[in-house]
Formats: sequence, C-alpha cells, structure tokens
Amino acid sequence: MRILKSLSKKYFFLILLFFLIGNSHAEDEPVDIWNVDENKIQSNDLNTNLNEKKNNSITTESGSTIFNMQSDKKISSIDLDEDLNSDNIRIFGLYDPEENSLDIDMWSNSDGDQLKNILKKLDKINLSKDASDIMKISMLTNAYIPKKNISEKDFLEFKSQWLIKNSDLDLIEEYLVKNQVFNIHPKLTKFLLDEYISSYDIQKACEIYLKNQKPIDDDYLIKFNIYCLIKNNRVDEAQLIFDLKKELGFSDKYYEKKINYLLGYTSEIDEAISEKNILDFHLAHITNPKFLFEPKETTSKIIWKYLSSSDLLSSHEKIDILDLEKISTLEKATHNKNYPEKDLFEIYKRFQFDINQLLNVKKSYKSLSNIEGRALIYQRILLESELIEKLKLLKLLKNSFEKDDKSLAFDDELKKFLDKIEPTDVPDNLTSFYYTNIKIKKKSESEIKFNKDVLHQSKLLNYFNGNYSKSKIEKDVNNYLKKIKKDKKYFFSKKDQIFLESLKYDGIEISDKYNDLYEMNNSEIPTDIQVMINNDEKGAALLRIVEVIGQDDLEKMDEDTIYFIISTLNQLNIELIRNKILLKVLPLKV
Repeated sequence: MRILKSLSKKYFFLILLFFLIGNSHAEDEPVDIWNVDENKIQSNDLNTNLNEKKNNSITTESGSTIFNMQSDKKISSIDLDEDLNSDNIRIFGLYDPEENSLDIDMWSNSDGDQLKNILKKLDKINLSKDASDIMKISMLTNAYIPKKNISEKDFLEFKSQWLIKNSDLDLIEEYLVKNQVFNIHPKLTKFLLDEYISSYDIQKACEIYLKNQKPIDDDYLIKFNIYCLIKNNRVDEAQLIFDLKKELGFSDKYYEKKINYLLGYTSEIDEAISEKNILDFHLAHITNPKFLFEPKETTSKIIWKYLSSSDLLSSHEKIDILDLEKISTLEKATHNKNYPEKDLFEIYKRFQFDINQLLNVKKSYKSLSNIEGRALIYQRILLESELIEKLKLLKLLKNSFEKDDKSLAFDDELKKFLDKIEPTDVPDNLTSFYYTNIKIKKKSESEIKFNKDVLHQSKLLNYFNGNYSKSKIEKDVNNYLKKIKKDKKYFFSKKDQIFLESLKYDGIEISDKYNDLYEMNNSEIPTDIQVMINNDEKGAALLRIVEVIGQDDLEKMDEDTIYFIISTLNQLNIELIRNKILLKVLPLKV
C-alpha cells in the first residue's frame, strides 16, 4: 500500500504527529510510598497561564486546586514572570505536596548547582529502603522545578536516572503515563519497554506504550509503536506511520525487512539477527520460525534475560558436559542472574566421578579443571551427612566461584542449604561464613512494642500515629515528666529529648518546670543543612537527609544523627515524614 506518495512531506509530517498520539488513557493504579494516600494522587502536567497569575490558586487539568492541598499552612507565592521562557509551567510528579507536609515551592529557593552535586553523589550510593522511600517522596512530589542554575531538562534527567537505578517498573509506568512524558523521558521510556521485552512480556510493553497520548520523535520508540500496532491488529495505522517515516528519511534495512514480513509484504524469512537492541533481537525471533541463537559470555545481560524468559536456552539435560567452555558461559550467566542456578547444578550432577574422588574431594578437586572441581564438590555436599563437614564443603565451593569472579552463581542454592542449619550448631570458625551468606529473615514492622518505663517508648508514641488529641497528649506527657522528675534513677536519653522536642514543634505545651531535664540544642545540624532550613529549601534538605542515611537502616543509626535529622524536619515543618521516622526509631526493639 503506497497511497501516500502523492502527498507533500509537510502533510506527511502533520499526519505522522496525529497518528503517533495513542488513544488510551492512563490507569489510576496507586503506588505505595510509605503508605501514600491513593486518593490524594492528582492529575499532573499542571499548566498555569501567566496572564492569570493574580489568581490565588493554581488548578490542575482535572480542576482540583493545588493550593487547597496546604490547609493551615502558608505557601510562599512564586513570581511566574521571572526566568520563564514559556507561557506554561509544567509540574511532573505523582504525589500531592500535602501528603508529606511539603509544598509546591519545595525546590523554588534551591541552587541548581548544589542540587546537581547532591544528586550526583546519591547516584553512586546503593540506598537503603529507608533512604529510597524518602528519595521517592522528594523526587516525585508535585512541585515547581528549581529555577537557578539548572534547566527543566537537566532536572528531569536526574529523575530519569534515579528511576532507572531504582528499577521499580510499576512506579516508572505510573510516572510516565500519568504525566504523559514518554517523549520527554525517552531513555526512561526505553528502559521500561526493554525490561518488559527482555522478560518476554511483550503485551505488557505494548499496553503501556499505547497509553501514550502525545507525539513521539524518538526513532526507537516510533519503531516500537509500529510493531505494537501490528501486534494489536491495527495494521492500517502501522502501515501509515511506517510509510510516513520512510518519506521523512527513515532508513533501517534490518527493521524494514522484519516489518515487511509482519505486514505480509514478503514471505521470505530474513535470518539476520541483530544484538544492537532488544527490540531488533525480538523481531529476529518472532519473524523466524526456526530461530536459533547460541549466547556467548560477551552476549549482553538483557539478551540473556530474553533468552531465558522465552525458553530459548538449551535445556540443562541437553548440555554436553564435555563442553566446558559452554558450561563456563552458563556459570557466568548464572552469576549475572540470567540462567537458573538450579539448572546449573543439575548439570553438575551429570558429571561422572569415581568413588575415590568423592571420598577424597578436598584433594581430588585440585587436579581437575575449575568447573569439574565445582561439580565434584557439589556432588559430595549432596552426599555429606555430617554438619560441620558439609559447612566446610559449602565454603570451599563458594570460594571456588569467588576466585573465578562468579560468586553469585552460588547464591540462592547456598542460602537453601544454610537455611536448614540452626545457628547454634555452627562452629565458631564458620559463623562468619554462615551469617554472611544466609538470608536473614526480617521481623515484621507492623506492630509497635511499648515500654511503659521509658518515655520515648511509651504509649505516648501513639501521638505520632494520629491517635492522640492535643489536650490529652499535653496532660499525659506532663504527668509522665512529673514521674520522671521524682525518679532520681531515670536516665533522660537523647531519644527522650527527640520525642519532647518534636511535641514542642507541634505546639504541644510542656510545663517550664521540666526544662531542667534537658536542653534544646541545634548545633549538631551540619552547616549546609541549616542554611537550607533558613532558606526554606525543603526539597534540597530532604536530598541531604537521604545522603546522610545512605545505605543504612534508620533503626541502626546513632542517636546524634537521628537527632539532627528529626530537628531538620521539625524546623521545616515536615511533620508527616518526621512521624514515620520517629515510629521506626523510637519504639522498643524486640
């Protein structure tokens, strides 16, 4: 069908823009970020006309008023005339500022150079869950972008980088769909689609992409769009866009051959296989009924994942155990989590050893190749009944993988062995190996334990859950302090101080006669964070708190650090995030 040749290129372009707009609407699936209230997630891509800046409110596309989200709080106004090059202000995020005691101006007073520096540091840190939860709130709260020394493009690029590193696919999908920023974030969009393609969930990838409602100018995304239209039996649309793209100069012989086959223009199978990207690789697979591909150690992780997800890897039963190079490749793929551990160890079981080798395994494995040695050790582990000897063999096998830079190839299977061993049965010389490799079962955090003899662990903590009226908490806390003052043996801790100071910042009146129990002291707050507090830079201060927490769990951090984190949140009136942190660090540990 070449019906478009007579049209001018100008009209081709206009029609292309029209047909690149998807016709599906975003779903409203909520994302749980520290129990974010799903009813308060609003429509995004908020536009404000400069000529209406005199109005006291800014409305979203759905008609809701952003400033209504800050009840009982004064929100500083922003001069919409300064440093703006367009008539529209766009806000990209997921969460209402009110949901976490933030505001729409949380970045407005920040210096972009300082933010870039902090964000670059954070990109190098593997954040703990606590740090990641705060990062989500700071990066995805609806707010104006900073105006000084950073562009919208750069700020959004930092969001993309963080979302990719965090790799929460549901969160990425919600962000892209609700904000309709597929084209603004092409790298993020490609990452999401490629993840689903590599998992061989092509329908899911297409469902997400076809929710796009705005023009796309990225070649890769347009190629994927054409393929999805064909897959969803919208062939005429796919053909039209394909023809338009070629009229505008698009040229990709490999892609064209695959698409022409899918469109039915040719029955000739193109057996070429491109590893340039996962879409090209997938097209090679689905257009060739006899598709066969043998991966190598140099094959990219994403293609390994695709091969595993689509059952294109050879069954472990068909692997020739004499082909050590092939097994070495599978070991590396297992280390990269692209080949099942259980299948690798099934291959190990098929190696043949004599009884002397199995009985003298610690000596015999040294005369074998590394792969054969690992197979021998593994078989002896399965036969070993004596606990200490089994532990020694497990350590020996783990060391063998580590020496070949394949330590993660023996990860899940090792944990399964160790889970069957009681910690009390592990000898002292093997405890380090045991605890380093066993999967620690985390205790449930759903229930708070109280200790009536300690102020910051008492039932008064329920105030931070919202389960206390102001009058009742004032009465109960003053009564508790009266009891403490009489108790000469009571040790007034830093955490008690944190507890009381947080109450005072909330306007809870505590009698002056208890002031001698402790002194309020803000000197421990780092200078740069105090400057952020003074400038009301809520977004930047949250990023610095994330940097301070880093890889650590909040419960394991020292009291001085917790003190300045809570003091920072108190001074900035970010009480909802503060409350969540207090309920993690103050309750009794059991």
